[in-house]
Amino acid sequence: MTAITDDENETGGRWDDGLIARRVGQRNEDGTRNEDGTGEVGAEGEGDHIGDEQLPVGGTYGGPLRDRLSALRELLGLSQTRLDGKTLAEAGRVLDEAAARQRLSSRHTVVAIAGATGSGKSTLFNALAGVRIAETGLRRPTTSAPIACTWSEGAAGLLDRLAIPGRLRRKPLAGGDGDDQLQGLVLVDLPDHDSAVVRHREQVDRILALVDAVIWVVDPEKYADAALHERYLRPLAGHAEITFVVLNQIDRLPGEAADQVLDDLRRLLDEDGMAVGEHGEPGATVLAVSALTGEGVGELREMVGAFVQERSAAARRLSADVDAAAAKLRPVYVADGRTGLDERAREDFSARLAEAIGATAAGEAAEREWRRNAGRACGTPWLRLWRWYERKRMPGAAAVEPEVPVEEEPTARQRVEQAVRTVADEAARGLPAPWGQAVREAAVRGAQGLPEALDELAAREAAESKGRPLRPAWWPAAVLAQASMTLLQIFGGLWLVGQIVGVLEPGLIPPVLVMLAGIVGGPLVEWACAAATKGPARRYGQDARRRLQEAAAACGRAKVLDPVSAELMRYREVREQYATVSGSARPASSGPGALRGRVRSRIG
Repeated sequence: MTAITDDENETGGRWDDGLIARRVGQRNEDGTRNEDGTGEVGAEGEGDHIGDEQLPVGGTYGGPLRDRLSALRELLGLSQTRLDGKTLAEAGRVLDEAAARQRLSSRHTVVAIAGATGSGKSTLFNALAGVRIAETGLRRPTTSAPIACTWSEGAAGLLDRLAIPGRLRRKPLAGGDGDDQLQGLVLVDLPDHDSAVVRHREQVDRILALVDAVIWVVDPEKYADAALHERYLRPLAGHAEITFVVLNQIDRLPGEAADQVLDDLRRLLDEDGMAVGEHGEPGATVLAVSALTGEGVGELREMVGAFVQERSAAARRLSADVDAAAAKLRPVYVADGRTGLDERAREDFSARLAEAIGATAAGEAAEREWRRNAGRACGTPWLRLWRWYERKRMPGAAAVEPEVPVEEEPTARQRVEQAVRTVADEAARGLPAPWGQAVREAAVRGAQGLPEALDELAAREAAESKGRPLRPAWWPAAVLAQASMTLLQIFGGLWLVGQIVGVLEPGLIPPVLVMLAGIVGGPLVEWACAAATKGPARRYGQDARRRLQEAAAACGRAKVLDPVSAELMRYREVREQYATVSGSARPASSGPGALRGRVRSRIG
């Protein structure tokens, strides 16, 4: 069987073979020529008249799909600085195709017929069209270029998008059977997907990425072909709702063999992960036909017609594309377990910085300083005099508190770096690799200059501590009591001397008792003051340590924790957008499987 040429179609200007053609040089209704110069209306060229009823397909992008596309666009915008272009390429392609399809006719549904060499797809194409359009025969490959057949006007833009030239655009016989039910259908016969010609396979792959639905035609010999399942059906398993799998040539199978092959085909599709629509459930439509004898073709035609009239195939195809893009992006957006910094991690980071800045040692030093000042203020004058003498007699040998050993650098740079690495690892734990790396980079950038800033804080706090008064309100009373004890000692001593020299009347006991009261009372006052200073000294040291800890925590928060939190917030934002992209649910009765159930109920 050979293709009917354009010259054979012309019978006095009357179209009686299902092909619409015009003489070379004849113009379209708007006075323009078609792109191929033939002026063929059947070529769906620039001269096609698009009626007022044509609406942009954007009107069908409503509800969840519109939200998903918006979220996907926002997701790509937020991820461009974190993910490489190769990772985002497929999602970007989906958005581009969504925009391109939205600008074209919403009244048309583009359905491709694909199959292997010898599967009979061109014969099925002609059977659905009701007229011989595609070339059929024994010579392989028979279909060398995609051929399109349209049942209504206004599909030129869609065919231009598929890059199908005007000379390969056809229409069925005007007034043919089933014209009404197939209004809006654009049927495309593809080259063999297993063709030995590389260009043919490239055309198949390119068009399959653009059409709204696919009819896969298989035959009893190649229905289990690994090339078909591994290269096409398995990767497109998520597109089951826009997929028809037709077992052709059942006239070659005797008895119940057709049912057995059909069941095995369903089993293979299930292994591919492609849901099969049964009893109205969503999924791929699987049926058996014989394009040669016409068995089952009418049922397929009914199902395709109902599918086209719903005018939702483009949106369902796009939704499936979004699902596929979301599945590929899942590893770079979905974290393992709970992410972020909890309060314990933040406190640990602040504690490590406080340790590096020497907050504990500073607090202990402040506590010792308080006690020394208390001892100097509340000690006996004779003890202070003795200590002064010791310092004069042996400089450097005074009893001083041992200094706490300090790090070579005031803030122990290595401790600071270790604290930053620890908190960065904690924040990045469980995050996808790109976002975990972004968190670590934010922490490293923030840590630049952190040791110096902590040094400055420590120096400023030490200077402020020296200027603070270390004398509580009760210290003057203690000093007065100590002075009183000293005066008692002096008074008792002078009283005793006066008795010895005869100035005063003799009486040893009273001056001795007065003098002894002063001698014993001085140490008692000093001991009581030392006991009383333990609590305030400890609180003073704790206050000094707390001030350093808060200063170190504020510095670490501003330089490290806030940038890390900003990255975590950015990740949570993209994670929410990704959840919108991947989480929309579709009605269970919107696929070809449901259509098949409704069509069969009408036929029955």
